[in-house]
Amino acid sequence: MNTKNQNKKESIENKTSFDVVFGFDMETDIGSYTPYYNGVQHGTPFILEVLEKHGVQATFFWTGHAAENNPNIVLQVKEAGHETGCHGLFHETLGDEIFPLPNNMPILPEEVEGRITRATNIVKEVSGTNPLSFRCPRLWGSTKVVHILEKLGYIADASFPLYFYGEPFVPYHPSGEDWTRQGEMNILEIPNFCDLTMESQDEYNRDRDQWPLFRTESAEFLMEKVENFISFVRSRDKRPVLCFYLHPWEFYPMPQGAISFGECSVKPLPFITKNCGPKAVKQFDELCRLLKERGGRFVTAKELAEEYK
Repeated sequence: MNTKNQNKKESIENKTSFDVVFGFDMETDIGSYTPYYNGVQHGTPFILEVLEKHGVQATFFWTGHAAENNPNIVLQVKEAGHETGCHGLFHETLGDEIFPLPNNMPILPEEVEGRITRATNIVKEVSGTNPLSFRCPRLWGSTKVVHILEKLGYIADASFPLYFYGEPFVPYHPSGEDWTRQGEMNILEIPNFCDLTMESQDEYNRDRDQWPLFRTESAEFLMEKVENFISFVRSRDKRPVLCFYLHPWEFYPMPQGAISFGECSVKPLPFITKNCGPKAVKQFDELCRLLKERGGRFVTAKELAEEYK
């Protein structure tokens, strides 16, 4: 083993620190609730400013539609030194549905490969970079999806919703029979962390999740969840990896209340858009500071996957 790889191995095994992967899901405003890209256009610059201030590199997961409709932002992110990943073709369900959503049926199994392939090609064409890291919309992945990703050359998938499955709680190479279990596939599955120490009051364990606490509560509040997760993982003699999922629309003021579309209106629950804009920017800045102060090592999804080979 050469010196560089030895240093990587020692860094992974060092239990006195932890890794942080910031993932930004580059999609339409408020996920599937609108067709707009105000967040991508106006929220992304605030994200880049905070990341530059703290010297942090992140992974930006682009839907194909977002990339081809915002090529200037794709290149701005790339030129800032961040990783370009993929988030599917549209903000649609590609994997296993965890809980039902109205008027939002999952993509048919026979369509999944074609849509991921098309999305990958669009992101590559717009960015000039072959994406190697992926994240399913809503963190709804599947065994079928990881097989497709590995076939397409992806080395990292940051789709695993730890709040729902509970384990594995550290990055792992999934089984070809069940993506939620350790196996022999080459792709690295990176769980999105949650508070595993709390007793959930929700049938899907969503109250254990990290999102969107940094802005609905505060960075300090979220750090309590971070500390709980770190303690939980270290008590089992593993190195913690904190994978975050965030969105550009959280960093720009979003509509409050009902959103009208002529034939209907959509009214997200208040917490979905609470404190989007300046407060989210301020709290994200504080979160970066607190994670650095705590000893976090910031890496992209691609970098982490390369280290776990």
